This record gives sequence, structure tokens and C-alpha cells, in this order.
Amino acid sequence: MTRPMTAGIHLPQAGPAANPESIKRVAMRAEALGYADVWVSDHLAVQTNAAYPPSPYIYEPLITLTWAAAVTERVKLGTTVLVLPMRNPLFVAKALASIDQLSGGRMILGTAAGWYEVEFEALGIPFKERGARTDEAIEILRRLWQDDHIDATFPVHGIEMKSMRAKPQPIGDIPIWIGGHAEPAIQRAIRVGQGWHGAFRSAASIEPLISALRAARPERDFTISMRTSWDALADDHDKIIREIDAYRSVGVNHIVAEPRQSSGAAFLECTEALAEIFRDHGVDMSGL
Repeated sequence: MTRPMTAGIHLPQAGPAANPESIKRVAMRAEALGYADVWVSDHLAVQTNAAYPPSPYIYEPLITLTWAAAVTERVKLGTTVLVLPMRNPLFVAKALASIDQLSGGRMILGTAAGWYEVEFEALGIPFKERGARTDEAIEILRRLWQDDHIDATFPVHGIEMKSMRAKPQPIGDIPIWIGGHAEPAIQRAIRVGQGWHGAFRSAASIEPLISALRAARPERDFTISMRTSWDALADDHDKIIREIDAYRSVGVNHIVAEPRQSSGAAFLECTEALAEIFRDHGVDMSGL
């Protein structure tokens, strides 16, 4: 049995729409409208005049999710995506487990190896190690979330644990959705993910990827998620509807929409307009 498609909304975390009040208002309204989850992106530094990311003004993602968690009760909290190899995995494990505990078990970790080489250089982290660091970081996260009194060596990060404890642990299992479209990302999702999270690709272009994922991971609770740049105040509604249908037809069962509005008020209005489109065209907006 296929899962109904659900939808999340990206919070106004970056650019001119980003401020504490707009983040709070969109998170609260998304919960009331029946969105399944709210999402944040991850960049720590952006090069001058970069074409993308479009703004260097980006609130830190885990702190932003904590802010959103404090004003909501049901909506899940996700990262699209947290670049694990840019961070110490012990710190990430602690931060995500803390958010999960404080929010009542609502955390989703979307993660990927990253692509922005100058950001790695600014952090002093070898870009060519990002795949190996991602794989080992996921192993570390799960070990810290599930075990206690840990004795282990993690050579890529140079980490030595000698009867180490890291509490609190998450309330339950924090789902890990693997981002990226390259073959290493697809294989990582198959090996260790509870879902795959793509971004800004057409339904036709991801159909072969989804076929490969489903061949290896046919279970119903393996999520196939796609981030889009849909904006109901700027885009043709019929085009959004056609794309919803196209994604559904190739097996996408979760959408994260990212409005492009530059003010908090317009971002909120777009969140409301997208919810109406989703509800009218078969997306489950029950908030379950």
C-alpha cells in the first residue's frame, strides 16, 4: 500500500524574510494548517557575491529549530539538509537528542555530504573527506543515541571514546533522510537511511533514482521526499498542481516547499496559499 503524500514548509530562516517573529509565526501557522513538518537549511558561511546560497544571512539551523519547537506542539522539525561533515558528530548527536527531548520526539535529520567547497575550506575541513566523514558521523550519531558507556574508535574523525556517555538520548528513533542525487548519496540512503531527500529536481529526472531506491528499500515507511521552490504568490498554480501530480506518479510521498518571498508577511501568506493548494489536490494535510 502506498503512503499518502504529506507536505512540509521551509521556515523563513534566511534572507530579508528571516527574523524571530516571522519564524515563530510561520511555524505556528504551519502547525494549525496541518503541515506535517517545518524545515531549515544549513550554511555557516557564504562567499561574497555567491549566486547560491542567495543570502549570507542564515540563522543557524539547530538553534532555529529549537526556537520553532518552543512555539509548537505537534509539527515535526527537520533539516534540509544538515551538512554532517562540517560538524563534530558528538556535538551534533547531543544537540539533536536535546531538541528531540525538548520537543517531545519531533526531530527529523535530513543530512548530506555537502557541495560548497569554500565553506569547508573556511572551516578547515578537508572537502575530499566529506563522504567518509558523513558515513562515520552517521555511525557515531546512532551509537551515541542507542548505546551507553561507549568504547570505540572512529579514525576518520580521530575520535577515541573510552567508556563515554552522552545523555540525554532521543525519545525514540530520529529518522535520518539522506540528501543528494549522486550515486554515493543514493547508496548511502539505501544502506543507512530511513528516507531519501532530494531537492529542486523534476519528477522525470528523479524517476530512475526512485526506482533504484525502491528496488532496494521497498518498505512503506521509507520516505521519498523532495524539496521544491514553489511559491503560491509568484508561481502559476496550475504548474504547481501539475508538478504535485508528477511527483506523486514517480513515487514521491513527501514535499518540502520553500517560498521565495522577501517579507515575513508575504511568506506567511504563501504558506497559507500553498496549504490550500495541497489540501485541494490530494496532499494529506491532517497533521498526523
